[in-house]
Amino acid sequence: MPVLPVIDKFSGERIGDVPIASEQDVDAAVRDAERAFSAWSETPAHARALVLRRAAEMIDARRDALATTIAREAGKAWKHAMGEVARSVETFTFAAEETKRIHGETVPMDASASGEGRIGFYLRMPMGVVAAITPFNFPLNLVAHKVAPALGAGNTLVLKPAEETPLTAVGLAEILADAGLPDGVLRVVHGDGPTTGEALVRHPVPAKISFTGSPPVGRLITSLAGLKRVTLELGNNSGTIVEPDADLDAAIPRTVMSAFANAGQICISLQRLYVHEAIAEPFLREFVRQTEALKVGNPLDRDCDVGPLISDEAADRAERWIHEAVAEGARLVTGGRREGRLIWPTVLTDTRPEMRVMCQEAFAPLVSIVFYRDFDDALRLVGDSPYGLQAGVYTRDLRKALSAVRRLDVGGLMVNDTSIFRVDHMPYGGNRMSGIGREGVRFAMEEMTNIRMVVIKP
Repeated sequence: MPVLPVIDKFSGERIGDVPIASEQDVDAAVRDAERAFSAWSETPAHARALVLRRAAEMIDARRDALATTIAREAGKAWKHAMGEVARSVETFTFAAEETKRIHGETVPMDASASGEGRIGFYLRMPMGVVAAITPFNFPLNLVAHKVAPALGAGNTLVLKPAEETPLTAVGLAEILADAGLPDGVLRVVHGDGPTTGEALVRHPVPAKISFTGSPPVGRLITSLAGLKRVTLELGNNSGTIVEPDADLDAAIPRTVMSAFANAGQICISLQRLYVHEAIAEPFLREFVRQTEALKVGNPLDRDCDVGPLISDEAADRAERWIHEAVAEGARLVTGGRREGRLIWPTVLTDTRPEMRVMCQEAFAPLVSIVFYRDFDDALRLVGDSPYGLQAGVYTRDLRKALSAVRRLDVGGLMVNDTSIFRVDHMPYGGNRMSGIGREGVRFAMEEMTNIRMVVIKP
C-alpha cells in the first residue's frame, strides 16, 4: 500500500508514515461507519457522554506527547501546541456535557385552527454518517470540533485529516478507542484532497460534510456534495481597530500575539490592523519592539514564539507577497527575513486595500498597520473585504462598539480584543466568503442532527 510520509516541519526529518486511502478504502471506511450507526445512535446519551469524558481525561494525561506531535508535524510553537491540547480537553468536555442536553421543544399546535386538539413536539435525531475534512493548522482541536459533536449527537464519522498533519488525528482515534468508542464508529482515512477527499465528499452515504479550509475547495465541495448538509469554515483576512481610548498596555501585546501566533496560520489571525493616527507613533514603535523580541526557530524549544510555515510552498508564497507589497509601495518596517520555512514576523505600513497582503488571506506571519483618522472610515475599511469571519475593536466608547456590532458583517465581533479570540463553546463561523454554518460544540451538534416533528391526535 502506498504511504504518505510525515515530515518534521522544522528539521525536515521524516517522523512517520500513514497509508494513502484509495477510493475503495474510502468506501470501506464509510460502509463500516454506516454499519456502526444503528447501535451507536441507540446508545444512551449518558453512555456516549462517558466515552467523550474519558477521551478528554486521556487527552489531558497525554498532553506532552500530543503537543510534541503537533509541534513537529505542524511546526507549531510548543507553548501554542500545549494550548491547543488544553483547548481540546475543553472541547471534548463540552461535548460530553452537551450530549446529555440534546433536546427538542413542544410546538403549540392550537396556534392554528386546524391544529386544535393535537399535541406537537420535535426531537433532534442523529443524521447518520458524517464526513469531516480538517486542516493542518489545528490538527487536534479542529479535529475535535468535528469528531466530538458528531459522536455526541449519535452520528458515526469518517475523518480525513490534512495530509501534512495526520499523526495527531491518528493519536486521537487511538484515545477514543481506549475510551471505549465501539469499532467502526470512527474511521480515519488519509490522502490528498483530489483523491481521498473527493471520494469521501462524492460518496452517497454520508449525510453531512463538515470542512475547514480554503474558499476554492469549499466551492468545489458544494458542487460535489449533492443533497448533503454542508458546514464550511473558509477563512478570513481579519481586521481589528484600535481607538485612542484603548488600553494600549493590553492591546499592543495582544495584537502582536494575534498577528504571529502559529506563524499567522490561523483563520482568525490578525492581518489588518487599523490604528488611530493620534496614537500611531507610540503604538507602532512599541508594536515593532515587541515583534522583534519574538523568538523564531525550533517549535520544540519551550521559549519559541514563531515556528516554520507548513511547507516550502507556503513560505514561497509569503515571501513573494511581502516583496510584491514593497514593490507596490508598502514600507517594510520589520521582518521579511526568510530561512527555509521560517519567515520572521513582518510588519508593513503604507499598504493599500487592493494589495494581496490586504485583500486576500495571507496565512503567514505578516500584518499591515493602517493609520486612520475617523472611526467610521475604519469600520468601512474593515468591512471592505469579501470575508466575514471575525473582527475586533478596541474602544471604551460603548456607542462606537455598538456601531461596529451593527455595521460589520462578520460572524463574531470581539470588543476590546482582536479577531483571534475564540472559546470552544461559542458559535463560530463566518458570513459571505468565510463560510456556511456554525461550529462550537452545541451549535455543531444542532447542524449534525435532523429535526423530527411529531404530531399526536389523541
